[in-house]
Amino acid sequence: MTDTSEKLDYSKTLYLPQTEFPMRAGLPEKEPVTVARWQKMDLYKRLRESAAGREKFVLHDGPPYANGNIHIGHALNKVLKDVITRSFQMRGYDSNYVPGWDCHGLPIEWKIEEKYRAAGKNKDEVPVNEFRQECRDFAAHWIGVQTEEFLRLGVIGDFENPYTTMAFHAEARIAGELLKFAKSGQLYRGSKPVMWSVVERTALAEAEVEYQDYESDTIWVKFPVMKLEVPADADAAAASRGKVDFRPDLLNACVVIWTTTPWTIPGNRAVNYSPRIGYGLYEVTAAENDYGPQPGEKLIFADALAEEASAKAKVTLNRLFDVSSDELGSLTLSHPLEGFGGGYEFPVPMLAGEHVTDDAGTGFVHTAPGHGREDFDAWMDAAAALEKRGIDTRLPFTVDDAGYFTKDAPGFGPDREGGAARVIDDHGKKGDANKAVIEELIRRNMLFARGRLKHSYPHSWRSKKPVIFRNTPQWFVYMDKELGDATTLRSRALKAIDDTRFVPAAGQTRLRSMIEERPDWVLSRQRAWGVPIAIFADADGTVLVDDEVNARILEAFEKEGADAWFAEGARERFLGSRADEPWTQVMDILDVWFDSGSTHTFTLEDRPDLKWPADVYLEGSDQHRGWFHSSLLESCGTRGRAPYNAVVTHGFTMDEDGRKMSKSLGNTVVPQDVIKQSGADILRLWVVTTDYWEDQRLGKNVLQTNIDAYRKLRNTIRWMLGTLAHDEGEDVPVAEMPELERLMLHRLAELDETVRAGYDAFEFKRITRALVDFMVVELSAFYFDIRKDALYCDAPSSKRRKAAMQVVRHLFDRLVTWLAPMLPFTTEEAWLERYPACESVHLEQFRDVPADWRNEALAEKWRKIRQVRGVVTGALELERASKAIGSSLEAVPVVYIADETLASALDGIDMAEISITSDLTVSREAAPAGAFTLREVPGVAVVVEKAEGKGLRKCARSWRYTADVGSDAAFPDVSARDAAALHELEALGRL
Repeated sequence: MTDTSEKLDYSKTLYLPQTEFPMRAGLPEKEPVTVARWQKMDLYKRLRESAAGREKFVLHDGPPYANGNIHIGHALNKVLKDVITRSFQMRGYDSNYVPGWDCHGLPIEWKIEEKYRAAGKNKDEVPVNEFRQECRDFAAHWIGVQTEEFLRLGVIGDFENPYTTMAFHAEARIAGELLKFAKSGQLYRGSKPVMWSVVERTALAEAEVEYQDYESDTIWVKFPVMKLEVPADADAAAASRGKVDFRPDLLNACVVIWTTTPWTIPGNRAVNYSPRIGYGLYEVTAAENDYGPQPGEKLIFADALAEEASAKAKVTLNRLFDVSSDELGSLTLSHPLEGFGGGYEFPVPMLAGEHVTDDAGTGFVHTAPGHGREDFDAWMDAAAALEKRGIDTRLPFTVDDAGYFTKDAPGFGPDREGGAARVIDDHGKKGDANKAVIEELIRRNMLFARGRLKHSYPHSWRSKKPVIFRNTPQWFVYMDKELGDATTLRSRALKAIDDTRFVPAAGQTRLRSMIEERPDWVLSRQRAWGVPIAIFADADGTVLVDDEVNARILEAFEKEGADAWFAEGARERFLGSRADEPWTQVMDILDVWFDSGSTHTFTLEDRPDLKWPADVYLEGSDQHRGWFHSSLLESCGTRGRAPYNAVVTHGFTMDEDGRKMSKSLGNTVVPQDVIKQSGADILRLWVVTTDYWEDQRLGKNVLQTNIDAYRKLRNTIRWMLGTLAHDEGEDVPVAEMPELERLMLHRLAELDETVRAGYDAFEFKRITRALVDFMVVELSAFYFDIRKDALYCDAPSSKRRKAAMQVVRHLFDRLVTWLAPMLPFTTEEAWLERYPACESVHLEQFRDVPADWRNEALAEKWRKIRQVRGVVTGALELERASKAIGSSLEAVPVVYIADETLASALDGIDMAEISITSDLTVSREAAPAGAFTLREVPGVAVVVEKAEGKGLRKCARSWRYTADVGSDAAFPDVSARDAAALHELEALGRL
């Protein structure tokens, strides 16, 4: 053959990477096209078809609220859910995701009311079903908006058929669940203090409240001792003494209480003390005040708080003697407002209370049972004994729904000159109630001291305004009433918690503590938009239990929605032949947490594409008191167990400095902006690389870190695609592969285990960390770097090249499918570039790993080889930095190894190939002075020599320096290996 070397462009004879997969991702432009493609091909339907007959895996969607654009918390939440459902779908399950929306409740109603107020309209003048339709339309609009935003995030689900709590079927099922509680006797009407929003005119659940700093008026109030007597229910030791000759000084004394709610004084009915606290009688010896206690007055305090209280009143106290708990229990007090407004003439008993401490105040707790949970419990616990003493235990209703004092607060209510005083106004500001009460106490010389206190106080999370505790008739579900199977709702719920898997595990303790301590579940709200408490009750609160009536209600709701309850003639329609009986139609609305807590019924139970219970619920950690909580109670109350097998929680997103994001601080990260600038896959990569179960941080620097990591991943995928453009699909038996290829297969087997375990544990950071490290460190900087020479330059028949190509094929198929649940857009683009005839990577399954890929002994051997390579690489870097060499192929290192275990690992290994040098010599002799070493690899030293001057010539095709360049006359400027490859290519007609 003639010399053709001058005519050849050797670069065209190499198997260089060829791909149209660009280095620049262009995600903001490409991703919407992919979304449109998925919708056009109906990827969701194709997923269901491909998974038909498989075991179901169901993540039940906790419904977001349909009242605005999504925020970063929504993005975090939906991406996590999408990763979970996709990962199970690609591992052999039918993993169906049905999105849902919470549509009822105050936030939407509030928005419509705001619109009315702006237009000068009064909500109460609009027919209720007309108003409800506006709420329904508002929710429907935002469901449409949020659907598009979730799709843009890459979320795949049944967005054509989501569930909504305002769907007629859903409203019928929610009402039906409430009727189950009524039928089982768990529902009752009670009068208890509940958190009440004056601004919104409704009761609130704990989950609807957030705590903010608030400045309260504080007062110390004197309750005069009225009489001393041993109560009939006193303990035996005290009762045996009969009438006790108590010290007369106690009759002239006052018990002093402290409160941060002066407006509750008209509702006072008792004072609590603790038998565990030491008390004393004190006399005022000096006073420096304009009002309040004067010298000679005798007062009872907890000893630990007397000095602090005296400082507040600017008085000097002298302790006279101990006051025992027996003596305190024998005291009956006068109300400090006795005689005012023609009321408050009733006795105020002293009651022992477990909740009383001497941490702050006076050691006595003013007990207004209509305005506090602990007050109510203490009063009710003592009610039977108090009634025996002739004390009226009925709860007063001292404050109405608008925050005004009622007739049960004589002198401050409607009988007050100028009208009733008000606790909080329509704007959430303090009214004049505190001022009115304090001024009257001063006039009556019953105020010991006053002040202000900044403390954490409950606010409505919707209006952001303070709430009050107010005694109102509401509908409740018993927590501790024994059911037919000798369990209670509380005991059922606690057992269900024990039977549930929590990720992270601390969530179990948190939810358990909430269930252990929670009071009865208040279900009623005084609003218009929602599912009504669709029952009838008599004047005593007895609920009508009639299957025929209930069937008519549910049939109407199924056909017409809950609006049927508010339609004209509803009472007669539903009661039928019982319409003449004295049943009252309850018009309260169900707590929206009952709505969302019932979603498992009309999704998991009623949809054939889902199953009950769900495999997992995933929401923010605040849902331990929200959706996780209400779903647990609803399901345990009606089905005896939780509607989920596992609960996964995530934290909240902070800014880069760890501060809460807020518009006022200007530190919010808007997901729509991130997607527009960088792409949804960047946002998704951030989600899966965080410790999401804790609070995460997000900002420009965090996003840039993820952009950099994404580029490395993309470039690795790009190189594989370019290399696989030359793949002819030939396989080499694993046993015949070079060790390096077998090592890579072993690593794939290890990663397969890591990836699957990570997806099972919902630990996506573990997966991404392992894959990023593998792709960047082990592939790009090690395996690919080494094998580029063989893949680019070896002959078509080279077994080494075929084995390497086969391994790259395995790497691509596994890495891209493993990443697909997390980076759906990028992996789709890559998969279709590699397999253009395929529909979608998301219709693929994770590839199996053959058992013979595992090789622990080989991995250990190569761990040692890589240690030696690390020292060589370090030496080469120094030479490059000093400009002694350019490419590592210009070097022929000498490696001195004193460690025999490392030396023996190199037997049979071409370390020049592994180190990407033209040659390499291993010596067991002592290393010369100045040889390069690494502290972490003792016993290895390297001296770098240049290839030039060693009788080596540079191959014009591979750029390696070898002794056989020119050995083939047809190609005098290339090595024998490259000449042989050129001859093969020529024979195949490829030159």
